[in-house]
Parts: sequence; C-alpha cells; structure tokens
Amino acid sequence: MGDSAARSGDADRELEELRGELDGIDARLLDVVRDRIEVCVRVAHHKREHGVPMMQPHRIGIVQERAARYGERNGIDQDFLRRLYDLIIAETCRVEDLVMGNTTAS
Repeated sequence: MGDSAARSGDADRELEELRGELDGIDARLLDVVRDRIEVCVRVAHHKREHGVPMMQPHRIGIVQERAARYGERNGIDQDFLRRLYDLIIAETCRVEDLVMGNTTAS
C-alpha cells in the first residue's frame, strides 16, 4: 500500500471516529430533549392541579435570554439558539396543552 493510500485510510478512519463522536453527542442531545419534555409534563400536571395558566410568557423570555447569554459566552450564534428554543418551547407548549386537557393543541 502506497503512502497516499495509507493517508487515505487514516483519513477515513479519523472521519469515522469523528462521526462516531457526533453520533454519541446526538444520542445524548436526544436524551436531554426527552428529559426536558418529561419535566414539562410534570410542570403541566402541577399547573393543572393548582390552577396555574399554561402560558407563562415571562418564563419563555427567561429561557430564551438564558440561551442567548450562553451563546454569547460560548461563541454560538444567539439567533440560532433563539430559533432552536422557539422549536423546543413550541413542542413543550403543545405537550403541556395536551396534559392540561386543552383541546386546541395541535
């Protein structure tokens, strides 16, 4: 095997290792998203039991601002994190609506 073939094989192995690392991170990310939704279900049960309205706009602002500050400190685009949290919050609101018995949930 020539030098270029050996380098190509090493590069392929390194790429596969990096992809494996990404796969592990993705699995943890998905577990964390699941965990977050599970906690939101518990929050929804608490809100229902205590007559707390589902929508808490000030809380949404706090969560998004915390994500933006994290992005600023860690070199991650703040707009990306806001959009990501828009999706996460929309899903958790949908789940909370279902748990609280709101029939308008999509």
